[in-house]
Amino acid sequence: MSGNKPPSESGITADDFFTDFLKSDQSDSEVQNLPELDQQTSITDMVLEQQIVDALRNVYDPEIPINIYDLGLIYSINISDNRSVNIEMTLTTPGCPVAQTFPGTVECAIKCVDGVEDVHVELVWDPPWTKDRMSEDALLSLGLL
Repeated sequence: MSGNKPPSESGITADDFFTDFLKSDQSDSEVQNLPELDQQTSITDMVLEQQIVDALRNVYDPEIPINIYDLGLIYSINISDNRSVNIEMTLTTPGCPVAQTFPGTVECAIKCVDGVEDVHVELVWDPPWTKDRMSEDALLSLGLL
């Protein structure tokens, strides 16, 4: 690592800077336990994924006052190298009245995230949604815990 200069002044990438920074204050045995950072799990990708999750937490189920992420409607978030985002999601029931329009709502929320180039939302029904997919916060909010 080139001192403690910010990445913009040292000519290294943000991923390299943060990887070196994390390793600099760790013993060798602790460094070995750090996850490997590669192109698919870079800090930049982790930040982008968290921003996508935050955007999803601003989209609420129209019938249940819980956001779709904590409700457990999001099955997967995949970010490609070109920053194209693929989402697999479900609804609480196949007969949901917003089944035709809700994926578009989710797509719009993710497109607003800086760094996202394209979004594809796929509605899936397998496995079926159950309340077991809900976060603890969602369960508490609904009085189910």
